[in-house]
Amino acid sequence: MKIKSIEQIRSNFPALKRTHNSFPIAYFDGPGGTQVPTRVAEAVTDYLFNHNGNSAWAYPTSEETTDLVKSARQTFAAFFNSDPNEVVFGANMTTLTYHLSRALGGNLKVGDEIIVTDLDHHANVDPWKQLETEVGAVIKSVKFNLANGKLDIADFKNKLSSKTKIVAMGAASNALGTINDIKKISQLSHDVGALVFVDAVHYAAHHLIDVQEFKCDFLACSPYKFYGPHAGVLFGRHELLQKTNFPKLVPAYDAAPYNAETGTPNFEGIMGAAAAVNFLASLAEGNSTREKLVNAFTELEIRGNLLLAKLWNGLSAINGVKLYGPSPGSPRTSTIAFTVNNYSSEEITKKLVENGIFTSHGDFYATTVVERLGLSEAGLVRAGCACYTTEEEVERLIRSVASL
Repeated sequence: MKIKSIEQIRSNFPALKRTHNSFPIAYFDGPGGTQVPTRVAEAVTDYLFNHNGNSAWAYPTSEETTDLVKSARQTFAAFFNSDPNEVVFGANMTTLTYHLSRALGGNLKVGDEIIVTDLDHHANVDPWKQLETEVGAVIKSVKFNLANGKLDIADFKNKLSSKTKIVAMGAASNALGTINDIKKISQLSHDVGALVFVDAVHYAAHHLIDVQEFKCDFLACSPYKFYGPHAGVLFGRHELLQKTNFPKLVPAYDAAPYNAETGTPNFEGIMGAAAAVNFLASLAEGNSTREKLVNAFTELEIRGNLLLAKLWNGLSAINGVKLYGPSPGSPRTSTIAFTVNNYSSEEITKKLVENGIFTSHGDFYATTVVERLGLSEAGLVRAGCACYTTEEEVERLIRSVASL
């Protein structure tokens, strides 16, 4: 099943027309936030200019807002492979995770255990760790293999017990690109009666989410990592959302998923987020939004793997360059982390800018990963391939690193 050409895809992104030092900019900073196609900005503008109003009242713009939010839930239900009433909109993944962790924390007692990992972004660590002091929970963190960036499943099994009540796990590492076996983790967790929360922020830009396959209880993602505006979206099994005691105002709706949405939503952000999903669906053919997404992501994964292999092989051939995370062929995303001898990650990023290449540097809030790799001072350089990344851009990145 073929999708649109790279030229057709790139034509949707005005940011790709920008240049620096006479070079067209190569945006490898996608893991921190991708560029936005025209239709996403148009969806935000159209809402604000033509439909702006609060929801649930008996006048046209309010009714239009209500209908548009309903349509957005249906769009994200296709994206998650869930029901629309299992879709929660919020400010960002971190805020949603704090909101959920506080609600679930109210059901914990002293000594109940929560499992997190050393591989995760701290948005899926700190909200849970803070329940240690708030409710007396015990936090256990799963190690990862420093040599290949893979989660230590044996360590996870050892830490899992009848006392485990919540397992908070990333679907993919935003620093190293490692993809975890969420289906297996969910099964093992459910066997001891634990709930499973998945951080799919990095995963969602590279692989299509399927909560039925994952068998998770909750999952969060950030549309700005897959061509949308700055917003957050949460999946939760409806029966769990309904019985979870979210902090809320007394007059607010009690029914899920509205009970999990505190305050007036960012309606324009919701419209843009749905437009991002529809953009991805538009890249391929199919009889439904879900089928189009499956076909689009299948082809994008093939393209991404080819770019990943080219980038990995090119960088690994350069003296003084060290790569981190699983090698090509392992379950991973098309995001690469590397260092160059005698340079900090910030210095490398600044050098690459001279050739119109934008990468990110530091620890990306995956602070424990960088600490365990012994790179707290120098940091990592992170280069992520997106749907608009070309072979020429990968080759330019390799040449630019080699010139150091």
